[in-house]
Amino acid sequence: MKETMPYVICHMIPSVDGRIVTGRWPLPDAAYGCYERAAASFKADAWLIGRVSMAPYSGRGRVPRSAAPVPAGDFIAPHKAKSFAIALDPSGKLAFKKADIDGEHVITVLTGRASEAHKAYLRSTGVSYLIGGRETIDLRGVLRRMRSKFGIKKVLLEGGGKINGAMLKAGLIDELSLLMAPVADGTNGAATLFDSGEERHKAARLKLLSCETLAGGVVWLRYKVQR
Repeated sequence: MKETMPYVICHMIPSVDGRIVTGRWPLPDAAYGCYERAAASFKADAWLIGRVSMAPYSGRGRVPRSAAPVPAGDFIAPHKAKSFAIALDPSGKLAFKKADIDGEHVITVLTGRASEAHKAYLRSTGVSYLIGGRETIDLRGVLRRMRSKFGIKKVLLEGGGKINGAMLKAGLIDELSLLMAPVADGTNGAATLFDSGEERHKAARLKLLSCETLAGGVVWLRYKVQR
């Protein structure tokens, strides 16, 4: 049941045509300030992104080429944190140099594709990890363990289109928080807010919760996902 999992808010700053790669956009600093203030207003326990987005935060630690097998299953490192930075890293590529990001304890979500050496490295660094599945991540199961093992009740999902799309398709997003940037991107093939692949599935119905005009021409839309 959903109450055994965190409440998930997909918090993003897309263009008016749904693109999410912001690096080329002529956005004023005020727009990014609005995004951060809106994020803080939710008082979430954790934020969740993918491997590529997390790479700039992780550093470049040195993972040994091999290591003795580690105990099977999840690893919950000792910590006193009340908030968490979570990365989906199925193959185990992120070599965190430390166990926190600005005081938020790091949790990585791996699969059976991650090497023993990588898991041993994370243990030595004090980074917690959850094993999400053998080849692919069972998002529902991972969310349940975030709640049961870390006490996480509210998550800001700030992923790329594939992660956001997978979460939406699985019925795991409770709310959308979209700060619509005053930009029309139009780039063919650019990453979009939700990308569930070519497989057809039922569109999610949304109920508008609020609409607010912010600095820099940003419009903040909040929707409840209807089930």
